[in-house]
Amino acid sequence: MLSYRHGFHAGNHADVLKHLVLIQCLDRLVIKDKPLLYIDTHAGAGSYLLHEGYAAMNEEWAGGIARLIAARASGALPAAIDRYLSLVQSYAPEATA
Repeated sequence: MLSYRHGFHAGNHADVLKHLVLIQCLDRLVIKDKPLLYIDTHAGAGSYLLHEGYAAMNEEWAGGIARLIAARASGALPAAIDRYLSLVQSYAPEATA
């Protein structure tokens, strides 16, 4: 059986899509005037350095978050993508510089 290490795939197109959808869902859920509890049972390490370790081996992030960062620098993005990149930047300012 092969083991899965998220570090290899951190920041790739599927990872970005997953986080975009999650942010959109959570943004809609918190509009309600009711408490919300969100528990991520598969969060992994939570933070990955993309230029070292497993992520640097295949550089899958180059086809995901790196493309969005480049697109953001060259023009306007849809609000959902801009929000995602703003959240990433607030957590790791060097990631979107």
